[in-house]
Amino acid sequence: MVWVFVQEANGAADPVALELLTKARTLGSVTALYLGEANDSVFAQLGDYGAANVIHLTGAGNSLPAAATASAIAALATEHNPALILFGSTYIGRDVAGRLSVRLDRPVVSNAVDVALEDGSALITNEIFGGTKIIKTAITASSPALVIARPKAFAAEPGGGGAPHVTEAGLPDVGHAGSATITDRHTETASGPKLEEAEIVVSGGRGLGSAEKYELVESLAAKLRAATGATRAIVDAGWVPYAKQVGQTGKTVKPKIYIACGISGAMQHLVGMKDSDTIIAINKDPEAPIFDVADLGIVGDVHNVVPKLIEAL
Repeated sequence: MVWVFVQEANGAADPVALELLTKARTLGSVTALYLGEANDSVFAQLGDYGAANVIHLTGAGNSLPAAATASAIAALATEHNPALILFGSTYIGRDVAGRLSVRLDRPVVSNAVDVALEDGSALITNEIFGGTKIIKTAITASSPALVIARPKAFAAEPGGGGAPHVTEAGLPDVGHAGSATITDRHTETASGPKLEEAEIVVSGGRGLGSAEKYELVESLAAKLRAATGATRAIVDAGWVPYAKQVGQTGKTVKPKIYIACGISGAMQHLVGMKDSDTIIAINKDPEAPIFDVADLGIVGDVHNVVPKLIEAL
């Protein structure tokens, strides 16, 4: 029995959870632990991606939900003893997994890119040193195994499953641990394709030289109907919002085409984009690490190359 933690995102299941459900259904019977408002169409979607059962966690209200959610899942896990509980690497997912690890006295393995169940143990594949090394970790502790998976580790594919059996489970009162409340929400306005879902991504780095030159990235992306991304360096410098950051502490993307403009290729950035189908790098330094992962490399000044590319398009 495999459980998958699913959180609501804009009235639907978070995309990373659909990836996990797709993987989970290859491992055994799947139960989705759904946190948030839901309706029949949401439950039907969970069933289509592999959930035979859904436990709907309710009652979070305006409270920060991680503490109460971990308490609820701990009680359910003690009762039903699943072999594995999968979490996506989101803010809430990591928070709940960490608290659940303490409540159940079980280890948690993060940054997973694959998971299997072999001889009663969970075998986790993950990347270390910025994705340059692959390791396998066997969790030999008593079930459940707790695993946090990277976004884009698995492709989200509907499996044609029927409507799942749904049960309701209220979140318990956890006292002071659950006393923090959400007083306001702000959604950053954005145009064009979402960065995590785009088939083409154009990203800029410090090689652009200034915040004003990020316009080159935006102009090229507009021609390609692409999303725009950035390195941590220019996000930290305030050139672009954090929402555009690609990398270890930003978003993980896996587009068909990734165009890196003036990006040297620091390990932390490569982690977030190295699995793109085709990587095109533009950098004037022929020794830049980005060329080690690029399928096509242009050694040249981004300020000369990109305008010519825009003109050609």
